[in-house]
Amino acid sequence: MIEQINITLPDGSIKQYPKGVTGLEVAQGISEGLARNVLAAKVNGEVWDAFRPINADTDLQLLTWNDLQGKSTFWHSSAHLMAEALEALFPGIKLGIGPPIENGFYYDVDFGDRAFSAEDLPRIEEKMLELARQKNEYKRIPIDKPSAIEYFTKKGDEYKLDLLKDLQDGTITFYEQGNFTDLCRGPHIPHTGFIKAVKLMNIAGAYWRGNEHNKQLTRLYGITFPKQKELQEYLTLLEEAKKRDHRKLGKELELFTFSEKVGAGLPLWLPKGVIIRERLENFLKKAQTKAGYQQVISPHIGQKQLYVTSGHYEKYGKDSFQPIKTPHEDEEFLLKPMNCPHHCEMYNARPHSYKELPLRYAEFGTVYRYEQSGELHGLTRVRGFTQDDAHIFCSPDQLKDEFKKVIDLVLYVFNNLGFENFTAQISLRDKEDRSKYIGSDENWELAEQAIVEAAAEKKLSTVTEYGEAAFYGPKLDFMVRDALGRQWQLGTIQVDYNLPERFDLTYIGADNQKHRPVMIHRAPFGSMERFVAILLEHTGGDLPLWLAPEQVIVLPISEKYAGYAEAVLQQLEENDIRGHIDHRDEKIGRKIRDAEVSKIPFMLIAGEKEEEQGTVSARKHGEGDLGSFSISDFVSFFQERAKIHH
Repeated sequence: MIEQINITLPDGSIKQYPKGVTGLEVAQGISEGLARNVLAAKVNGEVWDAFRPINADTDLQLLTWNDLQGKSTFWHSSAHLMAEALEALFPGIKLGIGPPIENGFYYDVDFGDRAFSAEDLPRIEEKMLELARQKNEYKRIPIDKPSAIEYFTKKGDEYKLDLLKDLQDGTITFYEQGNFTDLCRGPHIPHTGFIKAVKLMNIAGAYWRGNEHNKQLTRLYGITFPKQKELQEYLTLLEEAKKRDHRKLGKELELFTFSEKVGAGLPLWLPKGVIIRERLENFLKKAQTKAGYQQVISPHIGQKQLYVTSGHYEKYGKDSFQPIKTPHEDEEFLLKPMNCPHHCEMYNARPHSYKELPLRYAEFGTVYRYEQSGELHGLTRVRGFTQDDAHIFCSPDQLKDEFKKVIDLVLYVFNNLGFENFTAQISLRDKEDRSKYIGSDENWELAEQAIVEAAAEKKLSTVTEYGEAAFYGPKLDFMVRDALGRQWQLGTIQVDYNLPERFDLTYIGADNQKHRPVMIHRAPFGSMERFVAILLEHTGGDLPLWLAPEQVIVLPISEKYAGYAEAVLQQLEENDIRGHIDHRDEKIGRKIRDAEVSKIPFMLIAGEKEEEQGTVSARKHGEGDLGSFSISDFVSFFQERAKIHH
């Protein structure tokens, strides 16, 4: 008799199947339509090939193109398809790594002495589609380490041999499709026929293993889709994204700049950009004060030992700026990679009673991490950035309530900045491997339960990811979709039992004994730099009215009405409305066009009729004429639209 196993589906239903059943076979039992669309299977939280046998009781989720991990598997398989096409067209090349990325995939290739350029890309695309139409199955082949070494030694591929050094015998798999075999953990889609549309996007240089002392390889980026129509939609979206690129908008709107003399990845905020930053800071500070946070300030550096104690030196040491040596022998400082160790020392400055908890320290603290130059990207990936950081020290029984209050704060931020489409990702421990986490099982279970319950009580739309927790505790990450449908991680709340332990943080409980507080890390914006970048791209530079650096521009029809324009601007400024006057000797049509390009929300035209009647003719950016207003009526009209939603 064939042994049966229990498969638990996402709706909670449990069905019995013969041992060795595959995700694909489960899908076929549900419906042929589902089976045709299954790309991979999630087995106890881990993504597997849909064709891999399942031999034990399992939680099973079938992944399609509509799931992020389904797309990721599709793109990983597409990287292998591209590598097969490359080997067919350029025999003797050597391959590095080919992972999926947020949109598509890449493969690092050593072309040897061959000249390779963008002109070769259409030929590769054509070959990929030809191979895809063969519907070759992706086959998973477990292999022992000596055989794997022998295979790549014969092939003369030093990059795969280098990767094999780090792998344990018994954990190594090859994947094969058509005439291509690769060292790979997987997973992959069932066959190449799913791939119907291909576009190779660009070429870049990439040092092997990211080390500039190694050989520079050619990195080919591509993207694929199951339908040609989806590729066309994506390319249209890319064009729109180019217009919204925060680097382009930042330059056009004079918000920030970079200087090679100052250093790569170190943004310089210009006056208009500072207005946006300060308004965001003040907006959050006001909300935090109301929620019981106390503002603190910590230095930009700390003694190396501080970060050794916290564990950040071990974690970020290689990626940080090198220690700063002082004239004093053996004294070393680091640019801070995180604010939390400083806040722990503030907590430790004096004893605390349970009656003082929760204690909430907030800081707009600038931190530094030495990102590789190839990873730097505008404001989204920088070497110096300011976190809207806060650390809450509370007792274990206060944890859930505090967590819910932080969720409220994140939702308040999203509501006022137009981020309506988001999912909360609950990141928990790996179900099987507990070795990479610190702290007791009891504390972990309490923390995980608090997050799950808090998210449910706040009626958040959630996904749960096992194995995505930080080493010190579970977390809740807010995954936001912008106006172009792109997903960004914005805002995070993390529970930490580790730092209170490392810094020996205590409070005196009602029993007069010492107890260990729980620590919550939270940052609704994440970092000011990245948040401003995402906000600019989400809004296309048309920021919420309360946040716009210039809210109005007064346009006198000629120099004759400059005095009246000054009087109008003075009344606006008295009502905290920011703006300036366009005094240029240009026709009014040109002034309006330039104000539109500068994305100034309101244009107020001042001419003979307006001066006589004490009015202005108002125009709204992107919408056109609003008619005539008295100054006081315009102020009321404006203030109603510039309100922050409490």
